[in-house]
Amino acid sequence: MKLATLKNNTRDGQLVVVSKDLTRYCSADNIAPTLQAALDDWAQCAPKLAALYRDVEHQVVPCERFHEHDAHSPLPRAYQWADGSAYINHVELVRKARGAEVPESFYNDPLMYQGGSDAFLAPRDPIPLGDPKWGCDMEGEVAVITDDVPAGISERDAAKHIKLVMLVNDVSLRGLIPGELAKGFGFFQSKPPSAFSPVCVTPDELGDAWKDNLIHLPLIVDYNGEAFGRANAGADATFSLAKLVSHAAKTRPLCAGSIIGSGTVSNQDENGGAGKPVNEGGLGYSCIAEIRMIETIRDGEAKTPFMVAGDTVKVEMLDREGQSIFGAIDQTVEGV
Repeated sequence: MKLATLKNNTRDGQLVVVSKDLTRYCSADNIAPTLQAALDDWAQCAPKLAALYRDVEHQVVPCERFHEHDAHSPLPRAYQWADGSAYINHVELVRKARGAEVPESFYNDPLMYQGGSDAFLAPRDPIPLGDPKWGCDMEGEVAVITDDVPAGISERDAAKHIKLVMLVNDVSLRGLIPGELAKGFGFFQSKPPSAFSPVCVTPDELGDAWKDNLIHLPLIVDYNGEAFGRANAGADATFSLAKLVSHAAKTRPLCAGSIIGSGTVSNQDENGGAGKPVNEGGLGYSCIAEIRMIETIRDGEAKTPFMVAGDTVKVEMLDREGQSIFGAIDQTVEGV
């Protein structure tokens, strides 16, 4: 099934069930007022939401036109947002550009940071940028939403707690990251609010594209109207999304409504090297930092600038028939 949160005069919006083709919706008020409320009682709410989804598909309940610009992120705020590192190719490039080796532990122990979850952007909201020197970057990723996850859970059992899947633009301020990391205490100011896709879906909605707890489809990232990234989210993943959930819950439980991100989707080229730009026949990149790292490795310096006011980024994923699965994150950088 497909779920969305429409903007209204409340912080947490209105939960709706959306048709498969993203054209119609029906309010789920009689089941749960918000997505968080549904997740808090998922065992009871999920079958009712699934039944409503079938009714929406069969057009036997009153529906209204679904407009993606009316949607907030599926969870406008969340109890937890933790982002991992499923794609080590991205980490390898960043390290190589700095002349540093990737520690062996990174291949069996995921990187993860805890992001700000109190104020997500809507998928069509502008990206506010206070200073171009902060180095504004997009990061196209996949994310999952869990129900209550016990501490110490295994990867296999963690998969059962993945209830919904969505896309994310994890906005990063690259110019602020080095100073924060140098303090030895991780990201904070360098990670402003992220935006999630207009729609989230249950894993079964993805059909055979959902395999081994990954989506085996290209993540489409367009930058200023041109193809920038087409990396396959099911390829070159060192860790599954279930592994990242298990990692996050190693020493503490995760409450219902926790969001776990994949990290920047990143593919190698056909020879196992750094990927090539789309306009050179490659799969491109899901963030600007990655092409800058490749430029640094190849040319000794980065040439592609970070985003400035007026730049646009669009993140989307299509099914095998070419239909949008989650709707599109479509944002413009806006100076403040």
